Amino acid sequence: MTLRAIEGSGRVGQAFPHVGRRIRDLRGLGPALGAIGSLELRLATTKKEIRKAQKLRYRVFFEEGGATPDRTARLIRRDICAFDRVCDHLIVLDHAAASRGAAAKVVGAYRLLRQDVAEANFGFYSAGEFNIAPLIARHGDKRFLELGRSCVASGYRGKPTLELLWRGIWAYVQHHRIDAMFGCASLEGAEPADHAMALSHIARSAAAHAEWSADAAGGRGVEMAILPEDAIDPRAAIRGLPPLIKGYWRLGARFGPQAVVDPKFGTTDVFVIMPVAEIEERYIRYFGAPAEAASLAA
Repeated sequence: MTLRAIEGSGRVGQAFPHVGRRIRDLRGLGPALGAIGSLELRLATTKKEIRKAQKLRYRVFFEEGGATPDRTARLIRRDICAFDRVCDHLIVLDHAAASRGAAAKVVGAYRLLRQDVAEANFGFYSAGEFNIAPLIARHGDKRFLELGRSCVASGYRGKPTLELLWRGIWAYVQHHRIDAMFGCASLEGAEPADHAMALSHIARSAAAHAEWSADAAGGRGVEMAILPEDAIDPRAAIRGLPPLIKGYWRLGARFGPQAVVDPKFGTTDVFVIMPVAEIEERYIRYFGAPAEAASLAA
């Protein structure tokens, strides 16, 4: 069901909790945002689409990644979170299956939480791991967007899916006049020492300036600069970084000084901050171009 159909049906609140007061925000943005081949990028507008994203997250985080689901998640085989009902959900669907009589499946997802929505509900998800309140307070004239729950299905973890997701984020940022994006990014495994090279490299080469940084919350922090500078092999360090963190870094992201261990997901999380004004111009040109026409040098 499209956004227009939901609006006309009189069942906005039933179809997508809290979407009623955000219809005006989504109108003019989509929900359809682009396509590459059989892949379509869109904003989820129904409970069914959000459930598909939650099922994908369950497969990636719990079945593949080894995170520990609670009893409810294990029963329904979906990654459920209270924040889902107030966030916008960016999804990539593969219509190749639909051509064989099956419904299009969600193969990529991102969860987007704007500052105004967070403040009207229960804050930012990242605040459970990082002390972001001082960061927000230092930039009272800025609009923040939290990125979270990013995942891509096995077999789709190449350029087309990731490119569509980032095009969608950029369209969303422009539409809502966002000044800075932030969130948690994860390295697999709950032992920071296992990632000493990678963490040390980003701490020493891509540290956020003090005005954009955020420390870990509640004494949970582990210093990322574990190794001395002369013990770091930059190439080995970059090989040890997940594609998502490398992608953020290429865009111009910077990182906080501390990591946090997330025992539920079995990950070591770092704080990522991306002021829009500091994103490299070539990426701005690239993600602002039509999806099927652009090309970006490595």
